[in-house]
Amino acid sequence: MIYNKLVRDKIPQIIESAGRAPVYRVLSDDEYLEALNQKLREEVAEYLGDNSIGEICDILEVAYAIAAAKGYTAPDLAKARNDKNIQNGAFADRIFLEKVIENQ
Repeated sequence: MIYNKLVRDKIPQIIESAGRAPVYRVLSDDEYLEALNQKLREEVAEYLGDNSIGEICDILEVAYAIAAAKGYTAPDLAKARNDKNIQNGAFADRIFLEKVIENQ
C-alpha cells in the first residue's frame, strides 16, 4: 500500500512488529510543516466524520507539533491561548453572532 503521509513516530516499529517492512524518510523542515498542515486537514476531516475524542487528541497532537516546528513550547501555547481568551473570550457562552447592524 502507498500512504505518502506523515505518521506518528512509532508507526514504523508497529509495522515492523507486524512482520511488514515500512519504507519511509525523514522530512526537511519545509516538508515537515507542509505535511503537518496536510495532517491537520486530515485529522479535522476525520473528527468531523465521527466526533470521537481520539480524533480531538489527534488534532491537538498535530497542533502541538506545528507549534514546536515553529519554535513554540506548550507553555507558549497555553499563555497565548489564555491571553486571547482574556482579550476576546473563549467559546463557553455558546454565542452565535447572526449579524451586526451599522450605526447610522
